Amino acid sequence: MKSIRFPLPLIAALAITLTVSAPALAQTFTTLANFNVENGESPNGGSLVQATDGNFYGTAASGGNNDSGVVFRITPSGDLTDIYSFCSQPPGCSDGAQPVAIFLGSDGNFYGTTYSGGLYAGASAGTVFKLTATGKLTTLYSFCEKLDCPDGDHPSGLVQARGGNLYGTTTNGGPSDYGVFFEINSAGEFQVLHSFCSATNCADGAFPNLPVQGSDGDLYGTTVDGGDVGLGTVYKITTAGQFTTLHSFCTRAPNCADGAAPSGALVQASDGDFYGATSYGGAKGYGNVFKLNRAGELTTLHIFQDTDGALPFFALIQANDGNLYGTTLIGGAGNGGTMYKVTSAGEFTSLYSFCNTFSCVGIPPEVGIIPEYALTQATSGLLFGGTDVGGTHNVGTIFSYSLGLGPLVKTLPIAAKVNERVIILGNSLTGSTRITFNGTPATFTVESDTYITATVPAGATTGTVQVTTPTGTLNSNPVFQVLQ
Repeated sequence: MKSIRFPLPLIAALAITLTVSAPALAQTFTTLANFNVENGESPNGGSLVQATDGNFYGTAASGGNNDSGVVFRITPSGDLTDIYSFCSQPPGCSDGAQPVAIFLGSDGNFYGTTYSGGLYAGASAGTVFKLTATGKLTTLYSFCEKLDCPDGDHPSGLVQARGGNLYGTTTNGGPSDYGVFFEINSAGEFQVLHSFCSATNCADGAFPNLPVQGSDGDLYGTTVDGGDVGLGTVYKITTAGQFTTLHSFCTRAPNCADGAAPSGALVQASDGDFYGATSYGGAKGYGNVFKLNRAGELTTLHIFQDTDGALPFFALIQANDGNLYGTTLIGGAGNGGTMYKVTSAGEFTSLYSFCNTFSCVGIPPEVGIIPEYALTQATSGLLFGGTDVGGTHNVGTIFSYSLGLGPLVKTLPIAAKVNERVIILGNSLTGSTRITFNGTPATFTVESDTYITATVPAGATTGTVQVTTPTGTLNSNPVFQVLQ
């Protein structure tokens, strides 16, 4: 069975700043907030989400009023407010328990899944939910109404695809009990598009991770198990359910040189290729970073050595400098995990080592270890993440990391048709005078200092959205796709 990791909350606390050496730009690590048991503990699995108010939202799989997890809000300076505690609707936590992750939908609401709980108390198989920024929760779907859970159980998150429907995976359930790929709309209408391990010898994979939508409209993801030798796959699936296995891991000897057991979501970079990590395998057995084109051709970019990190368990992100960033669970100089950078050509830099012992010189115990919250880049240019252990109460932290990168804007969604409405997230947007979609001017309304609404203009093509503010021009990351 696949081991499941969850995300978990924080409370604002002491800010600790450490400066680490850097070859070029100044790099600064800051502990923004420390978890405690009352307000949650040990964030793992999800990532922070920037919303229209400029604050960040996330999930914790335990803690809160009922010790069943929360959705929380944290300001850029580290102030925390819980906005919803799960297991608030008896019997059987019908609103769910152990939230896995959330994302911001194109309607401005948050959507996510819980790993357990739901209407069917005997199953406790999880839910899909919608949540407003004020904390009003609507349960869209509860898993495992029928015996053997043909609809899957224990969902691992959601993505919103073009057209607005939600897609996700469950880690178990389905006819073979190895997970399913499902579609659900905002009204809660649900259907299974693929049941994993339905192909001979599980050639299609087993125990799927969360997918990502590619620029071609198809969804791409990984499985931890299954495939040709039982150590994971990369798959593609259309929104109609047509399924293709692109790569089976551990097919290169010796020592699974192409890696084994990919454990996080893929990211499609600006070059069109997909990037990800395997949790182990590779020449040293500690995992690797890979890229994969849409034809399924895989290239290993970096092989972890333990000294530069081990077990890269979560998704990479591409920052606005074009480089990829990620974390490892363990390894590094302090054996508490690492944060790293890798280019699309495979040039690797270890940025920060978390310390797993109090004897680490210059690292106070308030700094967390074992980074189990995936990184995200804010529109300020900072990276944000979380640790599973350590901090003031030894139950995890939220941190920021400065690479000296400039500010940017993000669009929501990242693809739309002409005349459709788009939300643009950023900072210091008041007084903005011009917005272009790959050079084509758009009509827009500055809603606040942290977001703008715009209409995709006629004649716009795929490319960078630019916002002209009183202090300069901000570019979007990733680029915006204009759909036909």
